[in-house]
Amino acid sequence: MDPAWRQRGRGRGQGRGQITANPSTARPPGAVGCRSHRSLCFSAVSSQSRFEEIRKTDQAAAQRLATETHSSSSEDEDDVSEDGGKRGQILQSALSPYSSHTGDADIRLLEKTRHYLHEVCQSGGVTCLICIASVRRTQAVWSCVACYCIFHITCIQKWAKDSIFLVSSVTDEDFGKKDHPWPCPKCRYEYSPHQTPTRYYCYCGKEAEPAPDPWLLPHSCGQVCEREFKPSCGHRCLLLCHPGPCPPCPKMVSVSCLCGKSSRVPRRCSAKAWSCAQICRRTLPCRIHTCANTCHAGDCAPCPRVSLQMCACDRQRTERPCASPEWHCDQVCGRPLSCGNHTCERVCHTGVCGECPRAGNRSCSCGKTKSVLPCTVDVPTCGDTCGKKLDCGLHTCSMRCHRGACETCRQEVEKTCRCGRYSKLLPCHKEYLCESKCNKTRACSRHQCKRKCCPGSCPPCDMSCTRMLGCRNHKCPSVCHQGSCYPCPEMVEVRCDCGSTVISVPCGREKSTRPPRCKQLCRYPALCHHSSQEQHRCHSGPCPLCKQPCQRPLAGCVHLCPAPCHDQVLVKVTDRALLAGPWEQPSTPAFVRTALPCPSCMEPIPTACLGEHEVSPVPCHTRGPFSCGRSCGRTLACGNHSCSLECHHVTAVPNSDKTKASQECEQCEEGCLKPRPVGCTHPCALPCHHGNCPPCRLMVRQRCHCKISSLYIECLSVVVKLKCPCKRIKKEFPCSRVRSEMDLVVCDETCRELQKKHAEAELEAFEKRQKGRRKKNRKVTEVETEEGVWHRYKLRLLMPICGILLAVAAHAHLARRR
Repeated sequence: MDPAWRQRGRGRGQGRGQITANPSTARPPGAVGCRSHRSLCFSAVSSQSRFEEIRKTDQAAAQRLATETHSSSSEDEDDVSEDGGKRGQILQSALSPYSSHTGDADIRLLEKTRHYLHEVCQSGGVTCLICIASVRRTQAVWSCVACYCIFHITCIQKWAKDSIFLVSSVTDEDFGKKDHPWPCPKCRYEYSPHQTPTRYYCYCGKEAEPAPDPWLLPHSCGQVCEREFKPSCGHRCLLLCHPGPCPPCPKMVSVSCLCGKSSRVPRRCSAKAWSCAQICRRTLPCRIHTCANTCHAGDCAPCPRVSLQMCACDRQRTERPCASPEWHCDQVCGRPLSCGNHTCERVCHTGVCGECPRAGNRSCSCGKTKSVLPCTVDVPTCGDTCGKKLDCGLHTCSMRCHRGACETCRQEVEKTCRCGRYSKLLPCHKEYLCESKCNKTRACSRHQCKRKCCPGSCPPCDMSCTRMLGCRNHKCPSVCHQGSCYPCPEMVEVRCDCGSTVISVPCGREKSTRPPRCKQLCRYPALCHHSSQEQHRCHSGPCPLCKQPCQRPLAGCVHLCPAPCHDQVLVKVTDRALLAGPWEQPSTPAFVRTALPCPSCMEPIPTACLGEHEVSPVPCHTRGPFSCGRSCGRTLACGNHSCSLECHHVTAVPNSDKTKASQECEQCEEGCLKPRPVGCTHPCALPCHHGNCPPCRLMVRQRCHCKISSLYIECLSVVVKLKCPCKRIKKEFPCSRVRSEMDLVVCDETCRELQKKHAEAELEAFEKRQKGRRKKNRKVTEVETEEGVWHRYKLRLLMPICGILLAVAAHAHLARRR
């Protein structure tokens, strides 16, 4: 059979909050045929319309989630909250129709139902009192019909079996032949042996082995409960299969008031008894007055008024409550009897006094002789042996017929003690008890009887059990017994860290139960140097690490530490002692909270390099002169070359050209490399120098055209070959013309185009080289300052001086006092 929320055509998305049907529109118990008609109507709806409805619902939910600003932690806490959370809202909306027109008793019952529903909905909220473990939604359970407490079905089966076995072993002579009841572990409600659970049923008992469904309550079948209300009113519960007691009957009935004077009004069936607040005015049993109480149920109260009433013998008259008209005075009747010789000895009575008790046949004291005598004459004793049975029941009275009670039996008999071990001659009226103590074990199987002269039927053990209960906190307060003790009935409060939120759990579960989630803010002071910590919810354990910026002034600069707070950082302990094996426990924790120093200042500071080639941002902790890695590039004294050393310190000279070399730059040690005149192949004889080179005076051997003779002439008169600046065009000119004329060979348009392309290629290669150099690590030079003599010895010098000053001051003070 499908659950009720499926029979009504509602999908799972809507069935989760569907706990109850509408009480005002609920069908009567006999109207079951509506389900088939309702399912046919639902099947007539097209699948396309259902798809569109689900799509719109999903889009609305997604939009709502996208606009929410709550965090996931707050949502979890709202789910756990019993009053303001989502679960509390669902329960409140489901039970709100029952809260109107109800009495105090109904409100308490409704609150109990809400409590059970909340516990089942909450993860780990239900605890089995037998094994002190949480009841999961996938485990088979059984609930008591009296207290509605939930147990594991395996635990309650073992409990019932053990209880029956213990009672049978103690009370039955024929062991196991009688059916003894077993009690509920919590409320002691008794069940017969055939009521021991054998299968797992839902709460309402309609479905066996209910499958766990995430859209239903745990252990619920999802159908309408339909259990009869208690006390029975003819109606049935309309909630879906639920734990705990059914809520008050929500049906509306038309009833009159308690006294029946007012007209009928519609009221809840559970609160149909109502008072019209009018005076009852029904005639009381005294038949004189009327009831002055307001409208009430049942018989009227006894008349509270007082009236003059006669006693039973009509001798005395006094004021008494109307509710008790018959009363007796303390005087003896005293009226003469029918014999005329005696008076009635009865106390105040009604009716006739009766005949004289001494009239007719009377017997003697022993009862053996009867005689008829006037009522004025006493019956004499007969003189025979009395013969009445004495109190012992074994012997008769040996005295002559006598008036009054017989004496105590004094015959000596051999009596056996109560335990049957010893015998002794004693007077018959005395009981013989020996001094031996019983060594048998009592029914508790723990203590000996120790009773003197025990007859064998040892009494139940009167000592306290004092065994530790399953909660491990309390001892069993019951009288010593066999078998398992009853679960601990105590409830323990588990509080959050600040104590604002409290939940009650069975005793023994407080150690394994997590503290409840609290919505209050954490009240602990900050553990770091900040004046206040970040706001967060109340929690158990240490506070989360502070995420505020450190903002402490850094050493050696004016900046503040921008790193997150590092006063309480978990650091792994590296110097822990090695354990001999897995059986040893570590003596020190693996991680400890410690304060770490502030990191180095990384604030960028614009700083020029040593050679003042560039200004680059340098971290504050490494600020100072640095080498950029480029060549110095300053022009040397020769004016032809530049310093090739890596960027270095240069002594600044006032009013000097910054492109010229200083004393730290290298000295030019190369020869003259200036270009020689065209046709001259001899190097300049001077070292690298300023200005033009002197003319070449070397003699050059020149052959004639026929190659026969040779001539030595100066180098300048030799015919030379000239080339254009790009060395593409070649021409020959006499040496003298080369000296006198300039620019004999000039580059044409083709040469210019080639030069342009060559310059672009060199520029590109230079940029690539410069880019690679900038990526290299820059060298940092640290300058250590050496402390002076005063800083080293200032403490040693100041201490004697301070001592001398204190002595002088003390001497002056003493001199003044004198």
